[in-house]
Amino acid sequence: MQFLKPTSETYIFDGTPVAEALRRTTHLGIAAHQDDIEIMALEGILACFGREDRWFSCAIVTDGAGSARDGIYADFSDADMMKIRRQEQKKAAIIGEYSACAFLNYPSREIKDASQSGPVADLLALLEACSPEVVYLHNLCDKHDTHVAVTLRAIAALRQLPAAKRPRKLYGCEVWRDLDWLSDSDKVVFNCSGHENVAAALLGVFDSQIAGGKRYDLATLGRRRANATYFQSHSVDAAEQINFGMDLTPLLADDSIDPLEFAAAHIRRFEQDVRERLSKLR
Repeated sequence: MQFLKPTSETYIFDGTPVAEALRRTTHLGIAAHQDDIEIMALEGILACFGREDRWFSCAIVTDGAGSARDGIYADFSDADMMKIRRQEQKKAAIIGEYSACAFLNYPSREIKDASQSGPVADLLALLEACSPEVVYLHNLCDKHDTHVAVTLRAIAALRQLPAAKRPRKLYGCEVWRDLDWLSDSDKVVFNCSGHENVAAALLGVFDSQIAGGKRYDLATLGRRRANATYFQSHSVDAAEQINFGMDLTPLLADDSIDPLEFAAAHIRRFEQDVRERLSKLR
């Protein structure tokens, strides 16, 4: 599959022809950076792991040039970081047995520029080749500009698909803002228990980020544990690890819904929940 950037690539770890690897995809993660998928879409990865009837694929939209760096990576150039981060993402694809891993390789500035048509065109082409049942994006309330921009470009691409070709479920996931604050009625609960060794390995391969100054591995595993324990106050833990999601499927059912207003409605419901609890107890 040829995307618009000449430096783009579709990596298939098991040698399956690209068209077949994309066609067999049932779960697709679309993320801004290398390592975001492993933080946000573990539910999809595990749903397909070791299966022949379900396959997880991912798209990494940016080139990874702007990441923080320290230690042995302190003097790496942007080009060096792009290379090592792509290598790390390929290692994760092998560990997680991904069907395909597409590197679209856009600079963040192009993703954040809504006038740039390339990212939407590439994502549309990928979606048409995959026809996934479930898609995982960053959540609309994420605090990282590039993450939110990728989600908006993905929604624009999804809305260009005919209704019959759209995924059955669309989720926004935790990375640079967790979703513990959502009202419980708005939370999608991803039980990520089991295969904890695989979950740890998927995060651990991104050494340029971990040794480079950010302990995403410990933070992510800790957040999943915390979500599981703090989810319900009056019952024992029903899971060992939980990721929370935001259900974005209504945005595919009705193209007139503004993503901004959709996100704001979640915030208003959270505000109402807090107001009601305080009002009845003071």
